[in-house]
Order: sequence, then structure tokens, then C-alpha cells
Amino acid sequence: MIVDKANSRGYANHGWLKTYHTFSFANYYNPKRVHFGMLRVLNDDTVAPGEGFDTHPHKNMEVISIPLNGYLRHGDSIQNSKVITPGDIQVMSAGTGILHSEFNDSDEQ
Repeated sequence: MIVDKANSRGYANHGWLKTYHTFSFANYYNPKRVHFGMLRVLNDDTVAPGEGFDTHPHKNMEVISIPLNGYLRHGDSIQNSKVITPGDIQVMSAGTGILHSEFNDSDEQ
């Protein structure tokens, strides 16, 4: 069993985005936390109202989004568009490649 306490994760504050990284990601690097088996990224993001991630690519992965508060608007390059809410779980299969975006579509963080 491996226990990684929440307060030992990487952290970045970009103003519109406050994010905790469980594994090495972006500017956070910890050689003991590069990934866990097939799991590569596990981020806990707080996104300011109306802000988010512009269209960007993913390939050969599953992207899972679970909003805890507010509304998360997702769009992709195959014309899907959906707002997910707390209690929803969205799974996007990137397969050979897809472009997508995610934005906070609510008035709360």
C-alpha cells in the first residue's frame, strides 16, 4: 500500500486555475511520483467562473472528469458539447486523437 497525503502533492496557482498534482505534471516533478501503473495524471483543479482550458489535443488515453461543485462545460472536435454537474462522471476516450476544451460554466469556483 502507498499512502500519499494530500498536502504532499504538487501545487500551482495560475490565478484562474488552482491545481494540485498527485503525479509529476507540468512544472511539478517528483521522481517518486511519475505515475501509478497505467494512471498518469490525477489532478484536483479549482477553476474560476467562466475560465477553463482552451481547445487542446489528447491521444491514446481516457479522460475522466468529475465536477464536485458548479458546472463543467465540455466541447470536442467531433461536435459533442455537454455541461456536467456534481454527481456526473464524464469519460472521454481519446483513441487515435481528439481536440477538446473544458470551462467552468457557473458563477462559483
